Amino acid sequence: MPSPSLSLLARDRLQELLQAMQGRRVVIVGDAMLDVYLHGDVERISPEAPVPVVRVRERRYALGGAANVAQNVAAAGAQGDLVATIGDDSAGQRLRAMLAALAANGQGLVEVSRPTTTKTRLVARAQQVVRFDEEDDEDLSPSDVTRIGERLDALLADADALVLEDYNKGVLVPAVIEGAIGSARKRGIPIVVDPKFKNFFSYRGATVFKPNRRELESALGAAVSLDAVDALPEVFRRLGVEHLLLTLGERGMALVTADGTVDRIPTTAREVYDVVGAGDTVTAYLATALAAGATAHEAAVVANFAAGVEVGKLGAATVTPEEIVEAYDAYNA
Repeated sequence: MPSPSLSLLARDRLQELLQAMQGRRVVIVGDAMLDVYLHGDVERISPEAPVPVVRVRERRYALGGAANVAQNVAAAGAQGDLVATIGDDSAGQRLRAMLAALAANGQGLVEVSRPTTTKTRLVARAQQVVRFDEEDDEDLSPSDVTRIGERLDALLADADALVLEDYNKGVLVPAVIEGAIGSARKRGIPIVVDPKFKNFFSYRGATVFKPNRRELESALGAAVSLDAVDALPEVFRRLGVEHLLLTLGERGMALVTADGTVDRIPTTAREVYDVVGAGDTVTAYLATALAAGATAHEAAVVANFAAGVEVGKLGAATVTPEEIVEAYDAYNA
């Protein structure tokens, strides 16, 4: 039996929103990453140390972090303009080329004197053996912050929505956050925030603030009960945002408004194969739906269906509007 929250979005309205997303422009500012997957077989233990020897048979590249949000915006049929840093290295060149292949705007990429954030996963027999992270997560220098702000202002001039995608890799420092939100509010466009632990309370003025429950409770220093509505106004007072979208894993999502209204949106996933990248997919569809004129509730429902499709795929994958309609039909059958 379909959930009342999901049945409030009629199929015609879903299709109308998905159509309205086509050609919208979403600016994404935050931490871009390159994901590298090395797939191979384990046949023996090394004679040099008690570790498995993996014979690599395939190397695969994927966009991660804010770059994955941009590619999901593109998959939705919109224009994703990414403002992020890359290094003067092969990973940065590859990331730029992958964005160009998506027809994503690369004018917002700022080359800095630090490596492109790269996460390399070694996978054998469908199991991750180890992950190598190559990164510098210190805050950007003042001069680099200025360059980010200039690219951001230029791209926001014609934008329909703004995403701030934080992975605590140094791009979203307070000056960038405040400048981005200020510019977006002047233009009257929706603002979606996917925060991490640093600068958690720096996003005042955001339209939708999207932490997971663990991040929210860690930042507040206390457990959050969605049944204790009397405590929610204090949470909003500290955050200064319009809506709070809590991702709850297998329990779906909860959209909370400043007056304490809690709208529970159950998961639509039929099979969970890999949760990597699901949060980026939610952020992308949430922002693109808002850019198309959806209410916060409608955007959350669309994003929830997108997440249900994404977790059925391997790695950080994209989701198309057609797949969302198929998921909607299957859920409501």
